[in-house]
Amino acid sequence: LRSLSQQSARRIIKMENGGLSSGSPSVKDLVRVLYGGKRFGNHVNEVWPNLFPLKCVANDRYSLWKLGITHVLNAAHGKMHCQGSHGFYGPTVDYYGVPADDSPSFDLSRYFFPSADYIQNALNTTGARVFVHCAVGVSRSASLVLAYLMIHHHYTLEEAINKVKEHRWIFPNRGFLKQLCALDMKLRTTSASH
Repeated sequence: LRSLSQQSARRIIKMENGGLSSGSPSVKDLVRVLYGGKRFGNHVNEVWPNLFPLKCVANDRYSLWKLGITHVLNAAHGKMHCQGSHGFYGPTVDYYGVPADDSPSFDLSRYFFPSADYIQNALNTTGARVFVHCAVGVSRSASLVLAYLMIHHHYTLEEAINKVKEHRWIFPNRGFLKQLCALDMKLRTTSASH
């Protein structure tokens, strides 16, 4: 969020307190959406064709093999995070690691476009199945999947949340929600100017 202009920062404060006149929901509104509806307990949910945001079944290569996973995006890459690296998955799986902390102060937004592009490029490959994970599967990985749907499929943030929630329970932390709101505003502004 450091790179956001003061005007964008004011918009984010407005989002937290009640939304914008452009129809963007506030963070409080999004939290209500996240709490609402069914909660799915299944660890394996295909939320988009061939896209699976999962809990850390990343440690179970046999399950990934059974699912036919060809690409892994680890949103908890690093020594202090969830196990998994290119070497762990072997030569038949393409790996992309994002060293994200599940902290509201962590700037996940710098990974939105690279991660979304990684997912899209993978899904453009015939027979590809993409596994996106973090430690619990509800915040970091979910945020990157939401960003993917917004960037490559032109969903609003609320539409993306509802789409993913049709298949699994997610709950990005408030800091990630703020960053996703900023992405939503940016994409809406870009879309409106074209």
